[in-house]
Amino acid sequence: MTRRQLHHAAPGATSTPTLVGRRWCRPLAALLAGALVTGGCAFRHEPIAAGEGWHPVALPGKVRTRYSQERKDGREAVVARSERSASLLRKRLRVPADRLGEVSFSWWVDDLVAGASVADIDREDAPARVLFAFAGDERRLPARTRLLFDLAEALSGERPPYATLMYVWDANAPVGTVIVNPRSDRVRKIVVDSGPMKLKRWRDHRRDLAADFRRAFGEDPGPLDSIAVMSDSDNTRSSALAWYGDVTLH
Repeated sequence: MTRRQLHHAAPGATSTPTLVGRRWCRPLAALLAGALVTGGCAFRHEPIAAGEGWHPVALPGKVRTRYSQERKDGREAVVARSERSASLLRKRLRVPADRLGEVSFSWWVDDLVAGASVADIDREDAPARVLFAFAGDERRLPARTRLLFDLAEALSGERPPYATLMYVWDANAPVGTVIVNPRSDRVRKIVVDSGPMKLKRWRDHRRDLAADFRRAFGEDPGPLDSIAVMSDSDNTRSSALAWYGDVTLH
């Protein structure tokens, strides 16, 4: 992607409207992240480094993670610098469910986020994530979840996806662990790297996206609506540094 395409406004933060009760705020935070992953356009096989269609997306109430193009250890990459921040770099897609195959992605993580755990509601940060947002039939969801979707749409201007699957690097959870987001069960994570042993090197992953969705959600996936990458350190009030290589659907 070009440096112009990665340009975004200076970091800043906004407040969540007080009309949202405290018991709704944390579930909404997770759904808003999912909402800003979703979208729709023609499907193209395109790696992140090529850049067309990738754009930074802020999360309400969060300082933005800074994304920019940078070569890392011989590879074209996007570097994410998070300082007590959380935001995404997203590409909108529309891939029919019957065309979902494998996905490959790569990342380089400089260090773990101090004190973070993707399973803990108060420490839910990660140095590297790749997110996939899927459409589905909302009528199958509980009334409370649909209400949260309505609130998230009112706050962000975008409706959350039916389901969001994340691949994450966690400090402690074993590789292969499936974690239901503590704020919303419509967001589920699969740990693909864990601990400090693989830091400061490129990590290449290739996954069966549909099979992983079935494992995480217990049902078949719907159409894929978007891909995003995300590095965040807002909950732990710390920092994160990671590089992302290609994210490619096969």
